[in-house]
Amino acid sequence: MASPPGISARHFDRVARGYEKHAAVQSEAAKRLLERLDGLRFQPRTILEIGCADGRQCRALKQRFPGARVIGLDFSPGMLDQARSGRGWWKKRYELIRAGGARLPLADGCMDLVYANLSLGWIPEPEQALAEMRRVLRPDGLALVSLFGPDTLGEWRAELASHATLGVFVSDVQQLGANLTRAGFAEPVLDTDWITTLHGDAAALLDDLAGAALLSDPDSCREELIEALRQRRERLPDSSGQFQTTWEIVSASSWAPQPGQPIRSADGEEVSIPPGSIGVRRRD
Repeated sequence: MASPPGISARHFDRVARGYEKHAAVQSEAAKRLLERLDGLRFQPRTILEIGCADGRQCRALKQRFPGARVIGLDFSPGMLDQARSGRGWWKKRYELIRAGGARLPLADGCMDLVYANLSLGWIPEPEQALAEMRRVLRPDGLALVSLFGPDTLGEWRAELASHATLGVFVSDVQQLGANLTRAGFAEPVLDTDWITTLHGDAAALLDDLAGAALLSDPDSCREELIEALRQRRERLPDSSGQFQTTWEIVSASSWAPQPGQPIRSADGEEVSIPPGSIGVRRRD
């Protein structure tokens, strides 16, 4: 996996207050990712969301598993402020931690479910993030992951990339599966979905991309970028006049194996075996 463009926490802080209004694609992808739990006899007691943003999915996870301890993690103080405002003031529905996904401040084997909806794309070391997910999961714990696929923003990618830093990490389904396997996960189940959005004009499309933190610096070249998008729209065959946008969502569910399977790290592969599982040969 290649590293994404450098996007600072301040960038997410700037869009945090209006994020919900512009993140319809993220919400739909999150809904579909949670649907992967349908039909499973799985009742997690501890849940971690990596990249919780404004806390919407923490609330959805708590609603689905009311008896579970839910923890939301994000590196943006502004996003955490929004998440904090929605968790309740007396009996808090979830806990919040400020941290990046490549170094989780959690003990080994403490989570039953780790959930990362379109968030690993913002982590400069995505392989390390997958290894961290594997590390904090208990044996037979479940990882749910989604990422943007290579068709995402295909209609406008060239124009956007030439005028602003596009903050979308892209992975195809084979790449995600291979990286989950290398991180030590067992037999990932992978899917690809496509979502289509429609915008009335270039400005509306740009506002949603910027408001969902998918463009790092749109304001410095806004008019130039809008004109480039309009020219591109005129070259497309559809005559409706709307700005149709494709979003490819690659998702995976994968179980953490029993102790003894390797976990990849910067130092190589590591194996953790509980002392109680080691047999002792006694001499008579």
